[in-house]
Amino acid sequence: MKPQNSLAYDLLMLMAQIAAIALGAVVVFSFVFGLMRVTDPSMEPRFQDGDLVLFYRVGKRYEVRDVVVFEREGHLTSGRVVAQGGDTVNIDSRGLIVNGAYQQEQGITDETTQVADGVTFPLEVPEGAVFLLGDNRDEAVDSRIVGCVPCDQTLGKVIGMFRRRGF
Repeated sequence: MKPQNSLAYDLLMLMAQIAAIALGAVVVFSFVFGLMRVTDPSMEPRFQDGDLVLFYRVGKRYEVRDVVVFEREGHLTSGRVVAQGGDTVNIDSRGLIVNGAYQQEQGITDETTQVADGVTFPLEVPEGAVFLLGDNRDEAVDSRIVGCVPCDQTLGKVIGMFRRRGF
């Protein structure tokens, strides 16, 4: 016959399990995943004010079209990778040019233009960096303004988004 545990012991074990789960969640969301609340219009209409963006912190190898989270002036923001290290980026009256080829980007409705007081084109992206553009080209704070973003200064790749409005 198995001895009966006391109620105090069972409660203590339950609290220990809850603490272990909470600690595990803190570790996972501190080192593996991150959450960002969207507060700027750079990626509209895909990401809107108040949305939560889940990003993966491990591994900073990005591909063109990946959406990346980075920090600018103490605020988290995001941008889409349009060029990688070694690529040449230019913007003219017809739009975005990467390595001499005009880019046809899905879901981009605004024209891609140069920004006054921004970077000078053509621009070669340094190795270990990415050139990021927001989907909302008219209002985005992106590499046209801040320049190329070193991959080691990015926070991670966006892997999910959650709408928070309407609850």
